[in-house]
Amino acid sequence: MVPRVAESALAGPVASPTSAPAAARVDEETGSGVEAPGRTRRLWWTGWTGWTRRRQDLAVGALFLLAALWVTSRLWLDPAGRVASLYTGDPAQVQFFLAHSVRVVLHREYPFYTEQFNYPDGVNLMANTAVLALGIPMVPVTLLFGPAVSFVVLVTLGLAGTAMAWYTVLSRHLVRTPLAAAVGGWFCGFSPAMLSHASWHPNIISQFLLPFIVWRVLALTRSHRPVRDGVLLALLVTAQAFINEEILLFTAMACGVFLLAVLAQEPARWSAAWRPLAAGLAACALLAGALLAYPLYVQFAGPMAYHGLSDAVQDYGNDVAAFFAPGSPTLGGNQRANINLAPNYSEENAFFGWSLSLLAVGVVVWLRRNLIVRALAATGGFFAVLSLGERISWWDRELVTGPWQWLVHLPLLDAVVPTRFGLITSVVVGLLIALAVERAWALRPADRRTVRKLVVAGLAFALLPIAPMPLRMVSRPPVPEFITADRWRAYVGPDQTLVPVPVPSMGNTHGMRWAAATNLDFKIPGGYFLAPRNGNTGDPGRFGGRPSGVGQLLEEVATTGRTPKLDDRQRRRFMDELRHWRAAILVLPVRQQHVEPLRRTVEELVGPGRQELDVWVWDVRTLTDHSV
Repeated sequence: MVPRVAESALAGPVASPTSAPAAARVDEETGSGVEAPGRTRRLWWTGWTGWTRRRQDLAVGALFLLAALWVTSRLWLDPAGRVASLYTGDPAQVQFFLAHSVRVVLHREYPFYTEQFNYPDGVNLMANTAVLALGIPMVPVTLLFGPAVSFVVLVTLGLAGTAMAWYTVLSRHLVRTPLAAAVGGWFCGFSPAMLSHASWHPNIISQFLLPFIVWRVLALTRSHRPVRDGVLLALLVTAQAFINEEILLFTAMACGVFLLAVLAQEPARWSAAWRPLAAGLAACALLAGALLAYPLYVQFAGPMAYHGLSDAVQDYGNDVAAFFAPGSPTLGGNQRANINLAPNYSEENAFFGWSLSLLAVGVVVWLRRNLIVRALAATGGFFAVLSLGERISWWDRELVTGPWQWLVHLPLLDAVVPTRFGLITSVVVGLLIALAVERAWALRPADRRTVRKLVVAGLAFALLPIAPMPLRMVSRPPVPEFITADRWRAYVGPDQTLVPVPVPSMGNTHGMRWAAATNLDFKIPGGYFLAPRNGNTGDPGRFGGRPSGVGQLLEEVATTGRTPKLDDRQRRRFMDELRHWRAAILVLPVRQQHVEPLRRTVEELVGPGRQELDVWVWDVRTLTDHSV
């Protein structure tokens, strides 16, 4: 029931959709159901199945879970031995953070900063999305089965949970028809943008709190107890901040733009809405601010804090043509065709395809008399434009300068990846689809059959090309037995590091998986993370810590297979770096690509090593001990 439920969020109290009579007639302006006295008609879904609301919810939830298992099926076959086919760094980073949550719970380790990687400088975890709100509940799974299993569990539940959360909010507060809520929730949980992030970013696809945050914000505009409702909103906001702050910022911006779009059309609503909204938001700001004050202080002013992302990431934008192409992980997707339309395959934040793009426009035109539809259209269009980045392009040809250029250096926005604004547009499209299905199922009997057929045909035509497919996976090297059998413990002390060869970096994250497999019982230098340039707190961010001579040398050998010649000056400089890291051993897997050139390079640096189980080991404690 679109106007009485959704628009009432800005107008006044309204009965719950579940308490409204089943009989309905059509509102002349909106076409949605309105009560019709004197008639009793069973809703079509209860007439066919006789299911209660709870059973309907369970059935829809089971469908979403099966879909999520289908999408992640190839990863479930071997969680520790498979990884996304293109970029392997993000899963290793997330697994490292999941292992950190184990240490927080079991060893009471400080949650917001760690020296377990990038030793001795450490890493500001609040500035690196350490997913504490996901990792801490997953501690039992991580302990029993390892962080790789926890990763695939989070991806599966992130997709299914987000879809179910949107279905729940839609079915209770926006539409009466379960089919409408299910289709809208389906798209919000399994859109091409969500599938794009699924292989790498469980923190981004875990959006199951966002529908409730959005609804609580809208409910504040008509609340009779705004302080209580503001407190509830603050708890949701705080939890989301420990999942992903960027998505929380997007949600706040989207709510603001939507409310402005509504009020611009009907300014009279403001007189009734501003008092409870202001009181509720003030209560939310006070409580959430108190709960998040210290973590945010660490994030922005603590050790290894950075201000703003690197220019390369700030310029990540969607190509206009990306909105008309199917996403790579979908039935109609084509990776080669999409290669120049997104920053990379993990950031395909548009990719609706021609059919869905046309359907979305058609829904807006069809339901243009509906206030909520117009406000949604304005919101989705606004963020679609922002997602194009600083330079708007068409098929990789620059056209004009985008409005993002004027916003990119503002506080908070300087840490945003603009292409991800497309995630907001995806949610808007899902809501428009739900409203279209609701409208079709609420028409007069004389018009209903034809319109329903057209809507179903349109949905099939639009959604089939972007139907989710199993995520592409490739095999990855196992964690060495030398690590899993705890043979490293004979060498590495609590204030020393194990140095994987090559040194962990954005492009070489296997060493991070080794540490995660032990729940971070040993420290490593380097790693994949965001930090201030050159390790100076407050500088702009970059991927990785201080430039490392040893790291760059070994990475070049691992990439090219060429063994360099080292002079005495280089050896002394590299030894100083190993001392700075307090290196105990260097470890090179025997199955590492270009293992022989790497072995010869390390031997030229620190002398002969020896093979132990499935790795080459160099014990350098006598060379790096500061007391010697």
